[in-house]
Amino acid sequence: MILVVLLTSILTRFLPFSSFFRNVDTLVHELSHALVTLVLSGNVRVIHLYSNQSGVTLSSYAENWMAIPISLAGYIGSALFALLLFVLYAQRKERAGLIVVMVLAAIAAALFVRNGYGVLWCIGFAVLSALVAFMAPSWLRNGYYMLVAFICLVESVISPFVILGISFYNPGSAGDAANLSRATHVPAIVWCLVFGAVSLLCAKLSTSLLFKRGFGGEKQA
Repeated sequence: MILVVLLTSILTRFLPFSSFFRNVDTLVHELSHALVTLVLSGNVRVIHLYSNQSGVTLSSYAENWMAIPISLAGYIGSALFALLLFVLYAQRKERAGLIVVMVLAAIAAALFVRNGYGVLWCIGFAVLSALVAFMAPSWLRNGYYMLVAFICLVESVISPFVILGISFYNPGSAGDAANLSRATHVPAIVWCLVFGAVSLLCAKLSTSLLFKRGFGGEKQA
């Protein structure tokens, strides 16, 4: 699993336009925050997505404890989403997976994302994914799907360890882990380790599904 993640991380950095696709993980991360906020009857004010693959969700909620599940949702949500993409791959449902990411991007653009780059990215990604899902030959659809799935997998693993490194020298800037630390008084580094453990577990399950199916065979929509 570690070798797959490392190799994929290196290879995707050399692919043209790979930074464009890395924003899928950012989108899922921010939408996970938004979803839990709405479940808790909070208010999602705005989501911003940026070209450097960072993002922010501004929201309000009634009780201080709600910051805990909302902050947990980002990294855990992106790890579970990467796993979902590999579950769909194992079931030979690549088109269904592309429809999922297309719909998420469209919903985000319509309801939450308000900065210029973020809106354009969501619309562009939704349109591109729709074209591939419904008009591309199966080999291209499969390749595009695997590109998105692998990038989501890699980013869901790398991101928690990035903030883990930050938590050593500047714990107050460790993103969601810092928010959790302020809400629970548990050190940010502990929350980073929780995020890392969840991402590695999801990555292990994802790679198991990948090798169980393999790369051949006819696909079903």
